[in-house]
Amino acid sequence: MAIEFTKYHGLGNDFILIDNRSSSLPVVTPEQAIKLCDRHFGIGADGVIFALPGENGTDYTMRIFNSDGSEPEMCGNGIRCLAGFLADLERLGTGDWGLGTGEESSQSSITYRIHTLAGVMIPQILPNGQVKVDMGLPRLLAGEIPTTLTPAEEKVISQPLEVAGQTWDVTCVSMGNPHCITFVEDVAAIELETIGPKFEHHPVFPQRINTEFIQVVSRDYLKMRVWERGAGITLACGTGACASLVAGVLTGKCDRTATVELPGGPLQIEWSEIDQRVYMTGPAEKVFTGKL
Repeated sequence: MAIEFTKYHGLGNDFILIDNRSSSLPVVTPEQAIKLCDRHFGIGADGVIFALPGENGTDYTMRIFNSDGSEPEMCGNGIRCLAGFLADLERLGTGDWGLGTGEESSQSSITYRIHTLAGVMIPQILPNGQVKVDMGLPRLLAGEIPTTLTPAEEKVISQPLEVAGQTWDVTCVSMGNPHCITFVEDVAAIELETIGPKFEHHPVFPQRINTEFIQVVSRDYLKMRVWERGAGITLACGTGACASLVAGVLTGKCDRTATVELPGGPLQIEWSEIDQRVYMTGPAEKVFTGKL
């Protein structure tokens, strides 16, 4: 059976998007997703995203398989790409929107309600092509992350964690998926390929962990590198950027609105003081289409 796909990326975090609206089950297995994501023998991607029928009053459902075949609860860059893909499927014209280019469009904004394993996410394609996503409320208790670093009913803020013979000061946040954030003097100096897996598989994180290393340049500008659970080093992580800003606010290191600079480019993140929800704004760019 032939399957059409579209390749998208959000700041270099790239995905294979598949129209799965005719079925509530993904048309590709996790084992097949591993092969498709292989950058030498497949299409190449950090994950495969499926646009499925909506649930519980939502417009659509999002599911994603990582490049290792695991299934995360959500993906921030991925949901922006999914919004662009859905607009394309609905013939609202990602080409006309110029997603991620910053070019003005005569179109009004488009908003979707998308069911995910992390809850309902609400991406909005803005007239300038950027995608703003209501990422919901951050979850801060250890039992919600989950982690055993502190008792389940307590927050994990500036807790010591020994990894690879070094003690790290970490703060943990869930954006529907788990994140461990540590602030460093120079993100470029972190040997991510070595230390990342040790954080991901540390026994205090029973469901593994995404790990963000953050350099505070100023209170409204952060630099970030990330090791993603199930994908390894990626150029960007939307939920990680959100979690990192929340961690920065909790530790008094940054303001509630800041630019988070990732290797693939910047995201604008806000933790609203009014409704306590986190908002992420960034690009989603269509790369090419194909058929499996």
